[in-house]
Amino acid sequence: MQRLFIAAELPERIRDEISDLYEAIPGARWAEDAKLHITLRFIGEADTVTAARIDSLLRTITFTPFTLNLKSTGFFPPRGRPRVLWCGISGSEELLRLQKQIERGLTSKAGLPSEDKKFHPHVTIARLSDANDEKLADFLTKNALFETEEFMISGFTLYSSILRADGAVYTKESEYRM
Repeated sequence: MQRLFIAAELPERIRDEISDLYEAIPGARWAEDAKLHITLRFIGEADTVTAARIDSLLRTITFTPFTLNLKSTGFFPPRGRPRVLWCGISGSEELLRLQKQIERGLTSKAGLPSEDKKFHPHVTIARLSDANDEKLADFLTKNALFETEEFMISGFTLYSSILRADGAVYTKESEYRM
C-alpha cells in the first residue's frame, strides 16, 4: 500500500520567497522548501492496482498551462486552535477547473470515493502544535500583504509519502506535463 496525493509543484524562486517568511514561532514546525506544493487531491492509502488506475486516469487529464500567484497568509481551522499555517492562492479559476477535472476523474473513472472537504487552494507552510498566540498573530499581521509574482503551472505530480516522526518523506511517482 502506498499513501498518495496529487500536487502542483512550485518554482524554486517561489519556494524561496515562502521560506523567507519563516521566523521563530514556538510550536511551529516549518515545511522544508522542497516539500512546498499545492495539494490538488489527497488520496491516502492505495494498493498497486488502484495506484495504476490512478496513474492511467491522470495521464488523460488535459489543461492549458496557466499562471497564478500566492497571496496572504492564514491558518486552519478557521475556528478553534490553529493547526496549519498557510499561504493563500490568488483566485485562479484555472486551478479550480484542473482540481475539479482531477476529482471527477478519480471518482468516476478510478473508482475513488468523493473528497469530503471543499477544495481550499493553499500552500501549507507550517504545522502548529500549541503555537504561541501572540507570535502567531504578529506573523499573520506582518504577512497579511504577502504576495508573490505570478508563476506558471504547466503540470502536476503524483506523490507517495511515508510518515515519519521527523516529518513525511515524499517520492515523485509520476509527473504529468502539458
